Amino acid sequence: MTLRTCWLAAAAIAMAAPALALDGPELYPGEAALYDAATKEGMVVSFDTGPTWANWGRQFAEFKKRYPLVEIVYNDLGSAATVVALDKARRRPQADTAYYFAASGVDAAEKGLLAGYKPVNFDRLPALFRHPEGEWFTIHQLTIAFLVNKKLVKETPQSWADLLKPEHKNAVVYLDPRTTGQGQVIVFAANYAAGGDMNNVQPGLDYLARLHKAGNVQRTEGTTPYAKFLKGEIPIWIGYENDGLKAKYQDGMGDAIEVVIPKEASVAAPYAISLVKNGPNPNAGKLWLNWTMSDMGQTIFAQGFVRPSVPGVKLPADIAARFPAAPQVKPLDLIAAAARKGDVDKGWAKAVLGQ
Repeated sequence: MTLRTCWLAAAAIAMAAPALALDGPELYPGEAALYDAATKEGMVVSFDTGPTWANWGRQFAEFKKRYPLVEIVYNDLGSAATVVALDKARRRPQADTAYYFAASGVDAAEKGLLAGYKPVNFDRLPALFRHPEGEWFTIHQLTIAFLVNKKLVKETPQSWADLLKPEHKNAVVYLDPRTTGQGQVIVFAANYAAGGDMNNVQPGLDYLARLHKAGNVQRTEGTTPYAKFLKGEIPIWIGYENDGLKAKYQDGMGDAIEVVIPKEASVAAPYAISLVKNGPNPNAGKLWLNWTMSDMGQTIFAQGFVRPSVPGVKLPADIAARFPAAPQVKPLDLIAAAARKGDVDKGWAKAVLGQ
């Protein structure tokens, strides 16, 4: 019997009795039937879910363990670039699902790129964190923090004002706000700290311009520089607390890293996921979305040090204790953030690059 014949035989058995392929009882009503439909498609294409980001690698592994006959294909594009890719392929979509900073989800919905789908736990989300028809919904939140390599930085900055000090020359790295959701959120966080609000982002742009002019910015990046940070190539990364906590508790940096939520203000950013309109594997896409929104999927995000979006998910005590109290953190109004995206893109290029 050939390998292909063995695979087809196993698939036929699984499709004939899908409930037997699940490990334990259903996570939600209809899970076994949806898995049955997904096995006929055989794969799910998940855009912008890089495995080192937000514990997606663990999500992939656990999803595959529960649904062995559904393969996962993914890429790591960045939020804005994901919307561009979906738009270019709208006549023949390649993706089944798309994950991004939630403002990019709003943008994708306005462009008609998404299909409405309400996964498990959808109704538990606050109204602000979901599209009424389920074209996007928030799966977790991330908080802007300073990730400081204490081996490279003598005095840990505790505030946005501290970052401007001369001792931090050529030390700071952050993501480009024109192409990444994280970069957009950094602008909003700096903006609140500089006295701005969601109706006026100029104070934040002016702050970042001063940071560049002072020579304190080493570079901006197009995708998450986590591996570079672990290698000791970045003294101060303005990023998300989850990456700092992961580096500290999971990837060996320990006391060599300090995760600082700046004292003036920061922002908690909602990240969303969607079913792509006319995607090639809609049932597998729905199975994947349900997984990320299930209590199990939400707990896996928390184990990766990102704060889950579904209220009431019980987290392991040791994981819950790692999230620091931060009353200065403001929730991000993603509708307002979406409305300001053009201002941020053009304003950053003008203020920082002189374009």
